[in-house]
Amino acid sequence: METTMAPHNAAQAYARVGLETGVIAANPHGLVLMLFDGALCAIADADAHLTEGRIADRGEAISRAISIITDGLAASLDLDQGGRIAGHLFDLYDYMSRRLLQASLTNDRAALLEVSQLLGELRTSWAAISGAARRTPSTAIPHHAAA
Repeated sequence: METTMAPHNAAQAYARVGLETGVIAANPHGLVLMLFDGALCAIADADAHLTEGRIADRGEAISRAISIITDGLAASLDLDQGGRIAGHLFDLYDYMSRRLLQASLTNDRAALLEVSQLLGELRTSWAAISGAARRTPSTAIPHHAAA
């Protein structure tokens, strides 16, 4: 029995392999950049779904962003070794998660934009530490999108 893969499924599988390869090859600094990029991409997806009226998809994208922020970025902080900076980042990640939850409950595009901008600034700063790409990912919500 021959099985064929739909073009959409094939593209998803290819992207998944690319992501897994990137994770395996990345150093810890690069992994944090990937978390920032993933959260920014999820928020951009949520904004697009909100614009198109796809409420279930919007909720899934926001949940994905919250998970990346709480289970990835916040969980990777070493509060003992990181001191006040780690504590402030933890509080900021908590704030972002609450804003995203609010965005989900009230279709608040301004909250999506706010969190996207905060994550973009943190990503830029994190990238500058190692001299990595200093660009804001194209998946960030453009400033005019919330207008």
